[in-house]
Amino acid sequence: MKPERLLILAFFLPSLICYSQNTEPAARAAQVTAPTPAAPNPSAGTASNSYVIGPSDVLTVTVWKEPTLSSEILVRPDGMITLPLLGDVQASGMTPLQLADQIAAKLKKYVQDPNVSVVVGAIHSKVVYLLGEVGKRGPVEMTSGMTLLDAIASAGGLTDYANAKKIYILRDEAGKHERIPVHYKEALKGNSEFNLVLEPGDTIVVP
Repeated sequence: MKPERLLILAFFLPSLICYSQNTEPAARAAQVTAPTPAAPNPSAGTASNSYVIGPSDVLTVTVWKEPTLSSEILVRPDGMITLPLLGDVQASGMTPLQLADQIAAKLKKYVQDPNVSVVVGAIHSKVVYLLGEVGKRGPVEMTSGMTLLDAIASAGGLTDYANAKKIYILRDEAGKHERIPVHYKEALKGNSEFNLVLEPGDTIVVP
């Protein structure tokens, strides 16, 4: 090799070595400091375990290794569900875990060590409905102690065309339709007597 080329290599070789040494720690640091995916929240999905089942909810009942005993079931207005082998079982007023334990206990007569799970597929029992001249028509998810004014506020309030004097609530009582007149302006004044507490399934009609 010519002396000129040896001189060029001797000049550049230290720079190349330093560059290699500097970039390797940086690459390692990037690998160390790279963000890692967040771990799943262990509490996610547990809300359904504390939910209290009500009429018209849709449940998925699964019995492990027993497909003929597993099905999707609608909770009847009387709060009961009908299951193979067991017939009618009370579901309303129970949490999914409580209902699963009850079904498992009843199935022990027919199945050895039954493993039962209950999942709420659709919630229909804890809503009220708003129709007519409100900002947003349709179902509104209920909160504990929800009142007439709470529900109307959740629906965006009354429109400019609403007739506040003719608002009423439709409610099913023991299979009968009840029409409850509403004194909206009195409720707005803070009179709690007229700010009615709602029940699941109530329909507020705003002409």
